[in-house]
Amino acid sequence: MAFATAAAAAAAAAAFARPSSVVMVTRPSVRRVFKPLAISSFSSPSSPSTPSRRLVLYSKPSCCLCDGLKDKLQAAFLLSGPDSLHDVDLQIRDITSNPEWERAYQYEIPVLAKLHSDGTEEILPRFSPRVGVEVLQKKIAAAFRQ
Repeated sequence: MAFATAAAAAAAAAAFARPSSVVMVTRPSVRRVFKPLAISSFSSPSSPSTPSRRLVLYSKPSCCLCDGLKDKLQAAFLLSGPDSLHDVDLQIRDITSNPEWERAYQYEIPVLAKLHSDGTEEILPRFSPRVGVEVLQKKIAAAFRQ
């Protein structure tokens, strides 16, 4: 680089030596909390207030696939129409709280299961993380019709 005067060279050197002013913009961290419409401890099946359509979601904390499915389930529960899930009772089970669940589902979560009146569970087919809310609602409603 050729400079015409020593003053210009000194000014250029000073400009490179000084850090330019940088403005950093940060977003506040967002914490998502899932509050399903109906969470139950699933009291005895003979209880008259127990809904006939019950789901169990096996998940664990800090699982992005689990969080995505929880968000979609929450949205699907709010949809109305012929495939409405308003009467479905959802229970979320943290697999890290039970060694048996962790052993069974540690590599499979999120796992969604339909709970039958006799207490047995039927694992539903795995949903793609890209599935839309409406499709999710229809597939869950179809699983209950079977």
